[in-house]
Amino acid sequence: MKQIICENVSLGYEGTTVATGINFEVNEGEYLCIVGENGSGKTTLLKAILGLQNPVDGKIEFVNGLTRKDIGYLPQQTIVQRDFPASVREIVQSGCQGRLGFRPFYSKSDKALAAKNIEKMGIADLTSRSYRELSGGQQQRVLLARALCATGKLLILDEPVSGLDPKVTAELYKIIKELNEEGITIVMISHDIEAAVEYASHILHVGHNNFFGTKEEYLLSSEGKSFISGITKGEGENE
Repeated sequence: MKQIICENVSLGYEGTTVATGINFEVNEGEYLCIVGENGSGKTTLLKAILGLQNPVDGKIEFVNGLTRKDIGYLPQQTIVQRDFPASVREIVQSGCQGRLGFRPFYSKSDKALAAKNIEKMGIADLTSRSYRELSGGQQQRVLLARALCATGKLLILDEPVSGLDPKVTAELYKIIKELNEEGITIVMISHDIEAAVEYASHILHVGHNNFFGTKEEYLLSSEGKSFISGITKGEGENE
């Protein structure tokens, strides 16, 4: 069942177009990785999906009952955000704000959902700790728990393992894959092409030549072969 349809989308900012002709669909339960060269518009595309920025052209539709309120979002962290002086419990519970309505306080069900997702992320022993005191991997688990409080349908992740060591990176990829296997749709920007083709069901390549298809189709495509070859030769592609 389709959840997002993107048709002929062009993206830009400050009067500069960074990507054109983007077409893809996201179906329930899929795992889409978005890859591409430096400055190709990957993060700009996520902002357009989230309604934080309008496309220059084309349209992005949510279908079959999905709304932006059903999306959990884990953005790239800034230095300021990493130093946020709130407790783990407070940050995770803040993911429930979309369902507060006119209520000024979190309900018992909100608090129970936060506790459930804290447990799911394996950070129950950190509940009272200050977020700023945690390691990078622990912080990402906290933010994933927060995103899960906002949705049981679709997670959008912007390079969630950036800056993490290999062991923590592998653990986080495992968690994300398990969430997908539980039925949550994943849309993720990845600078790690090896992980993308290992875990994703579909690949969206944004660049001079766009590509959308299954990971198997991507590996056989000219875009996939060229991009992977470039990464292998040390040509970075982070946005």
